Amino acid sequence: MKAPGFKLVSVMAAPYIGGQAVIEGVMMRSPKSFVVAVRRPDGSIAIREQAWENLLQSLKFLRWPFFRGALTLLESLHNGFSALSFSAEQAMPPEEAAAQKQGGSSSVVLGVATLAMVALFIALPHALTWGLGQLIGPSMDTSHPLFHLVDGVMRISILVGYIWALSKTKDAAVLFRYHGAEHKAIWTYESGKALTVENARPFTTRHPRCGTSFLFIVVGVAVALHVVLIPLIPRMAANELVNQVLLVLVKIPMALPIAGIAYELQRLSARDNCPAVITWLTRPGIWLQSITTQEPTDQQLEIALLSLERAVAREQGVPRAADGVTIYPDFALAKAA
Repeated sequence: MKAPGFKLVSVMAAPYIGGQAVIEGVMMRSPKSFVVAVRRPDGSIAIREQAWENLLQSLKFLRWPFFRGALTLLESLHNGFSALSFSAEQAMPPEEAAAQKQGGSSSVVLGVATLAMVALFIALPHALTWGLGQLIGPSMDTSHPLFHLVDGVMRISILVGYIWALSKTKDAAVLFRYHGAEHKAIWTYESGKALTVENARPFTTRHPRCGTSFLFIVVGVAVALHVVLIPLIPRMAANELVNQVLLVLVKIPMALPIAGIAYELQRLSARDNCPAVITWLTRPGIWLQSITTQEPTDQQLEIALLSLERAVAREQGVPRAADGVTIYPDFALAKAA
């Protein structure tokens, strides 16, 4: 399947657009726009268009390289969860959507999800590595590089295991096909081709700027920073268990600069002039996309392309619809609008 060497082509001269698979749909975001397209149970299509919600707009330095990655991550979590909530409302039968709304406010659910990610991908691997270190001895104390290398392996193992288990569920199989549709649509855009199903179909479902690849880069950057910085931290408690808990609490805010560095490395990895070592380091993330992306149907490609087309139109100053939600009976009418 076609892919321009996993390198960005025309996107360098065009607005930077990324996306996310949601329930029965795709979200696309550009510097100014935020579009979600969802196929509803009756076959109609719901499209929500609005401005991309930028956080902390008054702090301009947060848009600088190495700062923007952390902010982009926070914005993506905030807006991505909003897109998921919208897609659930549109794609689920009315009674299920109503039950989901009663399950709690979006901010509460997002907070719980964030805490779960911290526990699963920061606290748990640290605890497992510390437990292993207790068996091995001082050679795997937190002041030694081996501890942080093993911690990284633990994180990757948990991540891969989680994704693999998720892939076995029926809902994830559909979501991963929409993920593949999102990538094919973006490849079409970045290659300068017309946004049609016929043009999108031959492209690969894997993309170097995918969030899956980003997670692998985050782990690599985390290992490097932890090796350098954590040994400099003086012991914070006499009790060993308490000291480890405090180290985990130190790691949590470190996730923001780690994300900032990883974001810049990922953008660099998609360029033609990327150093070979960075390209090599990002390969595992590309390989893992064999699980997180699947070959989409033409109907799923239609949704991804509609979302992308609306985002591009807004970047060009010619929005196809006003801010808000528009329902179209079918793809042909949505495309023609």
